[in-house]
Amino acid sequence: MKNNIKYLAILALGLVACEPEFDNPIDEAGVYSSGEADFSNFVALGNSLTAGFADNALYITGQENSYPNILSQQFALVGGGEFTQPLMADNVGGFAGQTDRFPPRLVLAFDAEGNPGPSLYTGAAPSTDITTNLGVSFNNMGVPGARVYHLGFPGYGALNPYFGRFASEPNATVIGDAVAQNPTFFSLWIGNNDILGYATSGGVGLDHNVTGNMDPSTYSPQGLDITNSGTFDSTYRQLIAALTANGAKGVVLNLPNVTTLPFFTTVPFAPLSPLDPNFGPQIPTLNATYAGLNAAFAFAGVPERAISFSTSAASPVVIKDESLDDVSADLAVALAGTFGPLAPIVAAQYGQARQATANDLLVLTSSGVIGQVNEARLTELIGFGLTPEQAGQFSVNGVSFPLEDQYVLTPAEQSSVENARQAFNTTIATVANANDLAFYNVSNDLTQAANGGIPFDGGVITSDFVTGGGFSLDGVHPTPRAHALVTNGIINAIEIAYGATLPSVNPGDYGTVTLSNEVN
Repeated sequence: MKNNIKYLAILALGLVACEPEFDNPIDEAGVYSSGEADFSNFVALGNSLTAGFADNALYITGQENSYPNILSQQFALVGGGEFTQPLMADNVGGFAGQTDRFPPRLVLAFDAEGNPGPSLYTGAAPSTDITTNLGVSFNNMGVPGARVYHLGFPGYGALNPYFGRFASEPNATVIGDAVAQNPTFFSLWIGNNDILGYATSGGVGLDHNVTGNMDPSTYSPQGLDITNSGTFDSTYRQLIAALTANGAKGVVLNLPNVTTLPFFTTVPFAPLSPLDPNFGPQIPTLNATYAGLNAAFAFAGVPERAISFSTSAASPVVIKDESLDDVSADLAVALAGTFGPLAPIVAAQYGQARQATANDLLVLTSSGVIGQVNEARLTELIGFGLTPEQAGQFSVNGVSFPLEDQYVLTPAEQSSVENARQAFNTTIATVANANDLAFYNVSNDLTQAANGGIPFDGGVITSDFVTGGGFSLDGVHPTPRAHALVTNGIINAIEIAYGATLPSVNPGDYGTVTLSNEVN
């Protein structure tokens, strides 16, 4: 069974900008002032959001339209100095010869049926050498993938090639190289990755606020864990202490709620349409098969987990929810008469199964697997003696095989993420206040983008995937237009904190996503 979920509407081409604009005219009428701040040497620290990472890659256009670079152009009007960045070698993104780990950027392409969707750009090969060190430090110290504790980790460049490209020496730290530049003003936006990896992986990692583990050297090397809030607090305070030791002023940003990101809001929890020719005709057979399982659920004392599909409306996918009690033992007993020796195998498949609800968040990557045969499950069932046809009937992702944990962020997992985010944001706001730093509540703006949108001169920015203009094709990172929005938020925070007067930018002068059919 194949069921390709179409979650993107056909887009009017007028909604898509092929390339963001680089030059943004500034109205120099009026008087601008730096107030109490000194922007002569501005250094920006953070992760991919600071680096200008977008469309699942780092590339020149994204870097040139990063909020630190846009901000530096406004600072230049009030004494700001040169702002340098470790530019990639091209607009392809990724590293040469490393496309499995660091693929090219995504572009918006149309398939043969006219359906739009993100696709890997293949118009050129990546040309950035992963082993080349550029030999100097840069004002933009944003490092894609960095967590709060990575900024002070000696030798981090050996683990992260983005920092390796401009680390001052093999044992350098990000914070050390930043402070060595003696900044007069800094920005710090860090902490998103300390929860985001857990969220984007559907909560497969560990929440170290539950484990109590405060040693980040033991955390998931893939970045799948939630950082302990005590570890975040102590590390964040150390970063700010280092950055302000010479009297520098700065601005810090807090962390948005992941439920505002299109990576978590685009794929509906009920995408199975009875009008789909690959799914609709199978609903009666599926419901008849599930009737036996539903009776087993009742026997196991969990009748609320009954599974059925509607013939008149879209149905929720079937998911695995690891927060549920595992009732596979009772299911095996109830199913023994029907499945014989295979009963424990079938029961294990559904021991923590249920249908999704509106409270579940299906991640963007789930759209490519829902309705597809789970090859690993298919092979396993054939190994137990089922024919390929029989095994296939029990192996369809989200339909007859529960969608795996990595594709769903359940309410319990969302709570883990939100509790950590709130704790991290409390630290950020508290430390900003204690050090008289400018504070930008970017979380509020992104929440507004998800709930009606943010108007600007010429349109509205929302968090709708592709059409909203706020997020790139990976569903997580901002577009140049959203970076302009963040720039304005930072400027407002700086004006309040330091009495500066700075020109804002017009988000409408900046692009969104790139349309290209140079894809395979």
